[in-house]
Amino acid sequence: MGGLARSWSVALQGVDGTVVEIEAAIGGGLPGIHLVGLPDAALHESRDRVRAAVVNSGHTWPNERIVLALSPATLRKTGSGFDLALACGVLAAARTVPQQALHRTVLLGELALDGRLRPVRGVLPCLLAARAAGMRRVVVPVAALAEAALVTGLEIHGAGTLTEAVDFLIDGRALHRPEQVEEAPRDAQPDLADVVGQSDARHALEVAAAGGHHMLMVGPPGTGKTMLARRIVGLLPDLPADEALALAAIRSVAGRLPAGTALSTVPPFVAPHHSTSTAALVGGGSGIARPGAVSLAHRGVLFLDESAEFGARLLESLRTPLEEGEVRISRAEGTVSYPARFQLVLAANPCPCAPAHDRDCVCTSLVRRRYLGRLSGPLLDRVDLRTWMHPVTALTGDVPGESTATVRARVLAARAAATERWSAHGWRTNAEVPGPVLRSRFALPAAVLRPLETALRVGELTARGADRALRVSWTIADLAGRDRPDREAVEAALYFRDRRAA
Repeated sequence: MGGLARSWSVALQGVDGTVVEIEAAIGGGLPGIHLVGLPDAALHESRDRVRAAVVNSGHTWPNERIVLALSPATLRKTGSGFDLALACGVLAAARTVPQQALHRTVLLGELALDGRLRPVRGVLPCLLAARAAGMRRVVVPVAALAEAALVTGLEIHGAGTLTEAVDFLIDGRALHRPEQVEEAPRDAQPDLADVVGQSDARHALEVAAAGGHHMLMVGPPGTGKTMLARRIVGLLPDLPADEALALAAIRSVAGRLPAGTALSTVPPFVAPHHSTSTAALVGGGSGIARPGAVSLAHRGVLFLDESAEFGARLLESLRTPLEEGEVRISRAEGTVSYPARFQLVLAANPCPCAPAHDRDCVCTSLVRRRYLGRLSGPLLDRVDLRTWMHPVTALTGDVPGESTATVRARVLAARAAATERWSAHGWRTNAEVPGPVLRSRFALPAAVLRPLETALRVGELTARGADRALRVSWTIADLAGRDRPDREAVEAALYFRDRRAA
């Protein structure tokens, strides 16, 4: 009963998928199943799952030698998502399923012993890879249909069992199709007008939102640091479709993609606790590393409340993704890369005892310096805006602050100006523009740059800090409706950068 057939599935390395060709050969030796092509432990175990699922679905399992080869052979394959493709490959080699029915068809899903098809992580990036490879249609578990429907350009079918998938391949029996998912209304964001006072911090938050800059807020408890941080998402523009899809792919790999919802264009807001681990923050885990908080915050905001309570190793691990916009994690199973272009917002108390007013502080000056010293110089050098928040002295009588809608209108206008200026070069925000470009092709007059030159000469700024202050000055100019920064904008950028937190 010898035979040879091919089926297709997808292997994931981080959020990058590779279409895998599965060759099934029957005959030529003693009965047994041999799986080759660098499978991991979960994939090795699929031999027993696939055989039981095929038999319990009423099909005949070939009592011969079966070789299942996964190509490219040098690529590590992980997970249980190959089960359906393996089963259909064996049935095609046994002449149960016609080979032509598998042409340009990707099969994804884990099989239960009774033939039920279970969902797996990473369906969305798998389908993106299948589309890029020119595949025509995909069969996924019914539970993953809503996620699969986020990818256009593919014929998507959902199967609940192996029997349903096989009947579809044999005689075209209809499978489940994705339903039209209505776009959920955008959740109401907390209003910036709720924050009492703190005009400096509010202005810094507006600049941070307009330019995509990193920000640090220092002040006693109860001054509104967390309130302000949680309102920054309401100021940010919606994500373009490509960025929203990239974020959804990361969430899919992490198992965090909400089921049955349309593609979300709301920038993410991720706020890990200070007791989090390095793997949870930047990614990790056994086998192939999973994405961490920095990747789940891609194109959004990563908020570290009580940032001085985070371990030094955790904080220093942020330096590379802050500079490069991605995180690379190496494990025995391979090296993966996850996008991590996020906006960092830090909040910290000025000292360990953290009273409501400085007059009640019992910490010595040395203790205060050591406490905020946990935020290292290299990390703070990458933070563009620093602001001190003072205790609120009155809840009434002050002029109410501007609403989120009012400030967001200015932020969107500033972002539009920056996008128009930089889009030809591949950048979208001022924070992404390299310093050498601002100092050469978009150089400002010497008189405008004099405050920066003075700060550099006296050692108040590093070269990196000067570049970051220059980016902030462009954002301040955009908010003011000017084409280029003037000296006042540069001085305002230095004002926020030079604020001392102790």
